[in-house]
This record gives sequence, structure tokens and C-alpha cells, in this order.
Amino acid sequence: MWPETGARDLADSALTATYLGANGWLLAFGSLRVLVDPWFTEPLSFGPIDWLLKGELATPQPVPEALDLLLLSQGLPDHCHPPSLALLPKELPVVASPTAARKAQQLGFSQVTPLRPGESLEHGGLVITATAGAAVPQIENGWLLDHPAGSLYLEPHGFLSAELPSRRLSAVITPVIDVGLPLAGAFVRGRSALPELLERLQPAAVLASTTGGDVRFSGLLAGALQVAGTPEEAAQLVARAGGCRFIDPVPGVAYGLDPVEAGSSR
Repeated sequence: MWPETGARDLADSALTATYLGANGWLLAFGSLRVLVDPWFTEPLSFGPIDWLLKGELATPQPVPEALDLLLLSQGLPDHCHPPSLALLPKELPVVASPTAARKAQQLGFSQVTPLRPGESLEHGGLVITATAGAAVPQIENGWLLDHPAGSLYLEPHGFLSAELPSRRLSAVITPVIDVGLPLAGAFVRGRSALPELLERLQPAAVLASTTGGDVRFSGLLAGALQVAGTPEEAAQLVARAGGCRFIDPVPGVAYGLDPVEAGSSR
């Protein structure tokens, strides 16, 4: 049965988030179930040369049932993973960045809506707004998600759009460490972005993402990766923000998130 329930009582929470490892999440806004950037099975590689960088799951993940929407942030394989997407029903509605939308259409999904930063749509009571995310190399998407059950911001590389207005959110899903390569710099900016995320979005909860789960990376680039920051350091920063809960999620556990009113203060 998926997902398992955490120690927190979920009966009073209409918004839950279940981490699937890497960039993957299952979000439930009341009865609306949204799958984000899944990786369930088989290795992933960035291009045809596995020796450069290859990721492997120690344990394949189960595919959630009764999904209402697939949300794809980027067209890269760690967000838009063809073997994993092949396991999903092709009639499942998809909302995606333009590059990910093209990939989803090529894989046979029949209801695909591309969203560019600044564009919005409504699906089942959920208002989805695309925000400008990481340039890898084209600008990909972050997501601002608003529903009566709660509000959430998600961007998998820690790139916070300057156009995103200040407000109060139920939760932010973000990396909390920086990851980069010599000379190229950081391509994940979680540690660098977290202070501004806390100040601008005032989340009731911060969930660490992107670098977690039971994932092994190998290849030439894996040995050159430079990492700055730790979840423990992020937890201390969040605690100093006051009134904010830090979650370093365990894959497969559903975390209940409290709804907050837009514009409310701590």
C-alpha cells in the first residue's frame, strides 16, 4: 500500500507530501493526487555516455495509484525519466515545462499542457503557476501551487525567481545543499537560496529535496562534485526563522502540512 503514514496524524491534514527520492514527490491536495518528477526504476544517465554520470536506485520505487496529474519541472532525465514515465497511464493529464512537455508527447501522453514561467492554469481546484527555475541550459520551471487545502512552492535546483512575490505558504520543497563542479559553479543552490526562501515565502514547513533517497551516482563527474551545506545546518537556519518546521523526508512517508492563509503572518 502506498504511501505509508508517518507518526504525524494525517486525519486532520488535507495537504500531504510524500518523498519518492531524488526529485520525485507525491502531493495530495485533499483528494487530488499530483505526481512530480518521478524516478521509479532503471538507471538514469545524462546523455548516451554512462561513464560520465550515471544514477542508480538501490530499490525500485512503487508507482502510486489513482493519480490525477503529472507535473514535470524539466526535460532532463532526472525529472523526465523515460523508463519511469513509461509505467504511467498515457491518459494521465500532464502539466510541464515546454521541454518536458515535448518529451511527454513523444512518450505518448495524450493530455499535455506546456506552461512557461508566468503562465497559470487550474486543474481540479489546484491553481498551477509556472515560475522561472534553473537554466540547464534553457530556463526550466519551478511551481507555485495553490489549493484550498494549502499552498506550496517547489523548485528542484534552488533557483528563486525574482518575479515571485512575497507571501505566506504552507510549505516549500527545495534542496538545502549546494552542489557544483569545479569551474562550472553550483547547479544546485539549495544552501544559498534557503535564507531568501524563508524571508520571502515565510513557509510553515520546509521539506528538503533533490539530493535525498536511496540513490547512488557513479561516473567521472560524480567524483568531481563539490557539496556545501548539510541538512543539519539547514535545520538550524529554519529553526532561527521561527514558527517554521524543517523536514528531512524519509522516502515513502506521507507528511501532513498545515494550510495557511495567504498574507498571514507568523
